[in-house]
Amino acid sequence: MFELLNRPEHHSKIDAQNHRVSTIHKLYQQLAPASQNKRARDVAKDLGITEAQWVASQCGGLRSIPLAGKPLDIFSQLGRLGRVMALTRNPWCVHERHGSYLNIRPHMPVGLVLGPDIDLRMFFSTWSHVWAVEESGRSSLQFFDQAGDAIHKVYCTAHSHASEYVSIVGEYASAEAIWPVPVMYPADVVQHELDEMNPLGEHPAGNRGLGRFRQAWLAMKDTHDFYPLLKTFNISRTGALKAAGEDLAKRITPEAVEDLLYCVARSGLPIMCFVGNRGMLQIHSGSVLNIRRTGRWLNILDVDFNLHLDTTKIDSAWIVRKPTVDGWVTSMELFAQTGELIVQFFGARKPGIPEQTAWTDLLTALSLEPLTR
Repeated sequence: MFELLNRPEHHSKIDAQNHRVSTIHKLYQQLAPASQNKRARDVAKDLGITEAQWVASQCGGLRSIPLAGKPLDIFSQLGRLGRVMALTRNPWCVHERHGSYLNIRPHMPVGLVLGPDIDLRMFFSTWSHVWAVEESGRSSLQFFDQAGDAIHKVYCTAHSHASEYVSIVGEYASAEAIWPVPVMYPADVVQHELDEMNPLGEHPAGNRGLGRFRQAWLAMKDTHDFYPLLKTFNISRTGALKAAGEDLAKRITPEAVEDLLYCVARSGLPIMCFVGNRGMLQIHSGSVLNIRRTGRWLNILDVDFNLHLDTTKIDSAWIVRKPTVDGWVTSMELFAQTGELIVQFFGARKPGIPEQTAWTDLLTALSLEPLTR
């Protein structure tokens, strides 16, 4: 599958960066065996490089080919692969979903994948590099942003169309040796706002500003109105939750997420689980069955859906209520110490259908006290 690596022009470009790559190889060999076996993101962090640079280095048994062309165009070809595993993560949570890329709408600035299994929102303005990667017998297409962080990974499985994967790599393989140089961009200033960024309780407009904020919250017609609300009032997401009042946003113990998952697994109540990063939002809709704790990780280990949540990194947890044309929508939202969103859980629903009473009742119970598993 990776015969393309043998092209002479590819090797000539790789030779131009041999010093940089050989340095990474030496540093990697100096790592302890436990560190060498970490996930790519964590190995790169230990080496002091970006994950994109780790992929480019072809170190640790990893083989990679840079793909040329716009990431949006390459992404548009994913439907050809058939059934695959889609992976989106942030520093604290990993979301893995099996299925096919159906109904792909790769538009700028926000694209959509609206299949029954793989459900995505893509923010293409942050996308930069694409690599075909083979590691431990697993073939994948991996998309990275300008900072060198992985946005999205697509892994072939036994049910994938391997010939189409080879064809896509052949169509887009670059003859040049690409060394990703991380670029910080203005969006990071917004993405990493802390709660101290002008919380409404200390807003110059005082109580009048708070009153207008609550009025705007109560006037929402759709959950998608929430982000524009934050921009209008110049407030971070967690700052907004603190200012909203407990009838709209109530802080709960982070341990409640484990109660939540065990409860929905027992009851069969379908949920929606959202995990995202700068360039991607990945959504699971449906029931969850197998909940398992492994050290600091709380896991959902189902056939077609896996979630891995580092619960030690949860700084705050909230039950949040937003009004819509279909009635109130209630969510559990978890945040890191930076104020960034880790994961959101909603009751499964479609536009035009009210939230299930069982979901509302469950989150109401969790907002009062932890439940017995």
